[in-house]
Amino acid sequence: MQMLHAIETELEKEGLSQREFTELMIRLVDYGVVCRDESQIEQTLYDRFLRIETLVQDYLSLMGIRLQHDRRFQFVRLYPPGAQVPGMDDIEDTPFNNGMRVRLNQHEVAVVLVLRSMYDKALREGQVDEQGCVVASLEGIAITLKNLLKRTLPENLTDRKILFRRLRQLRLIQLTSDDGLDSPEMWMRIRPMIMSFVSDEVLSSIGEAINGDSADGVAEETLPEPSVEDDQTKEAEAVEKTSEEIPAEEEGAAEETAEQASEEAEEPKQKPAPKKAPQEAPAPATETTHSLFGDSEAEVESAAVEEEE
Repeated sequence: MQMLHAIETELEKEGLSQREFTELMIRLVDYGVVCRDESQIEQTLYDRFLRIETLVQDYLSLMGIRLQHDRRFQFVRLYPPGAQVPGMDDIEDTPFNNGMRVRLNQHEVAVVLVLRSMYDKALREGQVDEQGCVVASLEGIAITLKNLLKRTLPENLTDRKILFRRLRQLRLIQLTSDDGLDSPEMWMRIRPMIMSFVSDEVLSSIGEAINGDSADGVAEETLPEPSVEDDQTKEAEAVEKTSEEIPAEEEGAAEETAEQASEEAEEPKQKPAPKKAPQEAPAPATETTHSLFGDSEAEVESAAVEEEE
């Protein structure tokens, strides 16, 4: 109750009501950014913020939400607890989860990085208007997206409208109407808020990656091509090498032939192997018969005499 009473006291000093304060806070927390030149509503809210800026900062600091106010380009942006904000000191105690953070899809992240790169280039070349914006065409964004990240814009017109409508809600671009997003000649303005949305470290890391890829490509393109003279030199060396190897092979073959001839000449000089003794003729059948039955010659003769008688 004391806090609400203190807030009402500060609002009465500026001639504002609690409802007007609530409307401003809801818009800031919901959109995360209020840009004065975006619309009549945001112009009114921004002017209201200027009157109670200290009160708004104290109220948001209770929740760990930090506020960035750019008076030159007249916009206010909120950052959730633990966010790294360019130009602002980091908070030591970071939250466990990622509450109140803006979650972008792949197409949105790619286009945001391209817009940051295009704005940085235009800023170096001095192509920035009085409000800090840079004019860019849809065709230029598509070409830079292709060269920088090897990606393309959504081909579906509905998805493309959703993409740029999201970037417009983040106050990164100023787009009068999204009806001409199907034409490459459509123009839009890149707001200076893109500088605080993408840090210089992220942009430099992308540039280093691109320079590395381009250096590899140049190295591949500048490789020396073999000339006709080099080919002729290599052929001559091959012929010489072949001519040196052929005599060596012939000499080896001649040596092998000589060794074989010497071996054949030595073979007749060797002593012939001794002939085996002839085997004895087999004994007569009678003897064999005698030997088998164990009869002697005397017994055979006596048997023959008895038969004669």
